[in-house]
Amino acid sequence: MMNLDLQRLEALAAAVSEGTFDAAAGKLHVTPSAISQRVKALETSVGRVLLIRSKPIRPTPAGTTLLQAARQIQAITADAVRELGVSATGDAPMIPLAVNADSLATWLLPALAAAGPDLIFDLRREDQERTAQLLRDGVVMAAVTASAEPVAGCTAERLGRMRYRPRASPAFAARWFPDGPTVASLSRAPMVVSDRDDRLQDRYLRRRTRRRLDPPRHYVPGSDAFVQAIGLGLGWGMVPDMQASSGGGGLSDLDPGGSVDVMLFWQQWRLHSPALDRAADAVRTAARTMLR
Repeated sequence: MMNLDLQRLEALAAAVSEGTFDAAAGKLHVTPSAISQRVKALETSVGRVLLIRSKPIRPTPAGTTLLQAARQIQAITADAVRELGVSATGDAPMIPLAVNADSLATWLLPALAAAGPDLIFDLRREDQERTAQLLRDGVVMAAVTASAEPVAGCTAERLGRMRYRPRASPAFAARWFPDGPTVASLSRAPMVVSDRDDRLQDRYLRRRTRRRLDPPRHYVPGSDAFVQAIGLGLGWGMVPDMQASSGGGGLSDLDPGGSVDVMLFWQQWRLHSPALDRAADAVRTAARTMLR
C-alpha cells in the first residue's frame, strides 16, 4: 500500500499555490532545494510526473489528483487544530477561492467579511467562464463560476445572475450613437473589453444585430479600471447594474432593453470543513440579497 508523505504533499501544494519552488520555500521556511527534493521524492513514490516546471508551476493530471488530496488534508487539519483551541493567528484556516472580477468588485468581499475574521482567503481572480478550471486543477477549494456542471468531486448550486447593460459616457454616446445602437454605429464605435477572453460585448452585439461585428476594441484589465475607461470615453462596454449604480452612475444606458444576464454558481469540493461551510453560507446569504 502506498503511503503519501505529508511533508511532500505540503511541498506540492505550496509549489502550485506560490508558482515557483523559491516562493514555496519561503512560505514553508525551507530551502528551494528541499522543496524540489520533496516533490521529486513524491513523484518517484507514485511513479508519475506531478508538476510542469513552468512559470508559474502547473500540475499535471496526476499532480492535480494529489493536489486535491493535499488541499483536503490541509483543510481538515486546520479545522481539527482550531476545534482543539490551540490554533494561533498564523494557523487560521486558509481557503483558496476563484472568483470573477465583477463579483470581486461588487458583492463578494462583503460576503467574505461576514464569514468571520478568523478565516484567511486566497482569492484567485479569473473570468467567470474559467474559474471552474482552477477547481479542476485543485488550485482552489471553491469558485464563483458560470459553469452549472459540477466539476468532478464538487457540488454546484445556483447563486443568481448578474445583469449587464451596454453603457458609455454621455459624450461618447452622443458622438457615436446619435440614433441609438444601430448596426452601422456598433460596427464602428470602439468598445472596451477586459481581456481577450471577455465575450460579453460580443454576446450583446450578436443578440442586438444578429451579425458578427468586429469593432475596434480597447483591452483594459481589472473591473474598476474597465468601468473607469468607459467613463473616460474610451469606448462602450457591458457594465453590471450593481457596478453602474455604485461607481459608474454617470454612464448612459445605450440600450435599455439590451441587457445580458450571466448566471453564477457556487462550486466547492465535497469536503466537510467548518471553515469552508462558513464561507459558503456567507456567500449564499449575500447572493440572495445582491443577485437576481
